[in-house]
Amino acid sequence: MSDFFNKGKGGRDGNRFSNGNSGRNSNRPNSREGVSGGYRREGDNAQRPRFNNQGRGFGERTEGGFQRPNRDDQSRFNKQRPAQNNFGGEFASRPHFNAGNEGQRGGFNRGEEGQQRGGFAPRKRTGNYDPHAKYSAKKRLEYKEEHFDPNAPIRLNKYLANAGVCSRRDADKYIEAGVVTVNGEVITELGARVMRTDLVCFHGEAVKLEKKVYVLLNKPKGYVTTSEDPQNRKTVMDLVQGACPERIYPVGRLDRNTTGVLLLTNDGELASKLTHPKFLKKKIYHVHTDQNVSAADIRQIAEGINLEDGMIKADAVEYASPTDKKQVGIEIHSGKNRIVRRIFESLGYHVVKLDRVYFAGLTKKNVRRGDWRYLTEKEVSMLRMGAFE
Repeated sequence: MSDFFNKGKGGRDGNRFSNGNSGRNSNRPNSREGVSGGYRREGDNAQRPRFNNQGRGFGERTEGGFQRPNRDDQSRFNKQRPAQNNFGGEFASRPHFNAGNEGQRGGFNRGEEGQQRGGFAPRKRTGNYDPHAKYSAKKRLEYKEEHFDPNAPIRLNKYLANAGVCSRRDADKYIEAGVVTVNGEVITELGARVMRTDLVCFHGEAVKLEKKVYVLLNKPKGYVTTSEDPQNRKTVMDLVQGACPERIYPVGRLDRNTTGVLLLTNDGELASKLTHPKFLKKKIYHVHTDQNVSAADIRQIAEGINLEDGMIKADAVEYASPTDKKQVGIEIHSGKNRIVRRIFESLGYHVVKLDRVYFAGLTKKNVRRGDWRYLTEKEVSMLRMGAFE
């Protein structure tokens, strides 16, 4: 679990190099003929070049060394350059990765105003370009069907649910209302079974079994985990509207203010496995509390806490940050309602932020908050086999 929370920090010190004068003997006195910092020859009164902190290059001697001469200086250290060189422009330097016009980037400037040559033109970006996007497109996957007996009958409510009509619970209501027919006959008996080859109609329209879809969402704060909300609040279904034409629904629930990994699918069999208490599903949460969590309370959570609905203990618990004791990582298998928040609230802490970073082998890696992706074939196979660790 520590892999989810141990974050290293690195980087070089931006103040590694200090400012200061680097000239050698820039203040060295010289008593010869009242001149400081240089030498004079006897024959032609020329000066030996010296390094000057106040300028770069060679030229006429000044105090502390030599500085760059004026352009009109005709000394032997500064001969007049031609008006134009190979790169264009008077006294133009070698080509550099810069543009001559303000606001223009991405090429070599050859000195002529408004002209850009020898480099790359700026890339045109579309209106929906996102430099932080991890995925440029979402590719729909075709998952292999599980092994099944094509001659085995299916419960009618399950058939309707797998066809994307409604949930099993609502399917029972529609069956009792007499709006479902099988091969032209109205079926009102709950628990009735049908064959895959039967003609099943809902409100007079034929329905058929849908292909399985598996979508992982990195749930943001402020969304309820339901398909529909009577209070007209934002739901997680608003975030996956364009994922598929099939009817998918969230597996399990996350509180409205809890963020992190959430699975949505139309695979009813898999959803039952992931929500049934007898199947142990590993979940890891990143908890932010309003105050430092003591080491004694960390041990208490690991040993077990008696809540109103029974004893509960974490499989693993530790600090999520080496410097901030308000952050705790907790691994737990229980699927009880608001279990993580209730654990910390029973010890006097208020959970200000709760993020699920791991669920039944799934993580939110490379999925931005509020974004989604399809599960891979390998992830689906893992879930079908019950390898939830």
